Amino acid sequence: MLPFHVFPGGCQPMSNASEPSSIKVLLVDDEPAIRRALRATLNELGFSTTEASRGEEALQVAQTNTFDVVLLDINMPGIGGMKTLLRLRALAPSVPILMLTVRDDEEDKIQALEGGADDYITKPFSLRECVARIRSAVRRARTPERAEDAPLSIGEIQVLPARRLVSKSGQPVHLTRKEYDILYYLMTHAGRAVTYGKLLTAVWGSEYHKELDYLRTFVRQLRKKIEDDPSNPKYLLTDAYVGYRFAENPFASDATLEPSSLRRTE
Repeated sequence: MLPFHVFPGGCQPMSNASEPSSIKVLLVDDEPAIRRALRATLNELGFSTTEASRGEEALQVAQTNTFDVVLLDINMPGIGGMKTLLRLRALAPSVPILMLTVRDDEEDKIQALEGGADDYITKPFSLRECVARIRSAVRRARTPERAEDAPLSIGEIQVLPARRLVSKSGQPVHLTRKEYDILYYLMTHAGRAVTYGKLLTAVWGSEYHKELDYLRTFVRQLRKKIEDDPSNPKYLLTDAYVGYRFAENPFASDATLEPSSLRRTE
């Protein structure tokens, strides 16, 4: 049984006017069946796919070619996915890298994210989810860098960084300094998993890297202020055992835009 499944109706092309050119994908996985199935789906949807079966091969290819996104398996022979990630990141600092893994060890995901991966996809995954995550990562990478004090708006939440003001549906939301810092950091990384350690370090400093209970207390309070139903949040989501993720499309009807590992609360 393959570590993914085909969604009902097959793989139908999804219109996306924001994709001006073919997305070039580097697919790195040591299992031929996985590469074959993903290549067929991606090529059918208009992607350009280059394959590598080991990290060493991927690094050689990346030295002479440019890609819009990399799908990289963590568990491979040779130098393995984690060392490949670090070397690819050095070669291409801004290219999105999505890790593929069948492992249950959440430490792998945390290590990958803190090592420079943009996201992860846990096998088994649907091909629809994989395609949606690729497109989301490429869209973020192609979005022009915003000014640090430029307003932020996702769903009903608006932030004015220059004045540290937050509103929801036009109504002021009064946050503490740290609640604001958490919200701002997650919104500027919307759609991406942010590990507990990375968020703690960004908001409080490296000495708080492991203070998970401390962070959870602030997140609970923040959810009470920005969510309609804090027990079933639409914005501030939990990546199980890994960290938090601010939804890019909080009211999207297509659940495949969210990772299958997401929990609403923790």
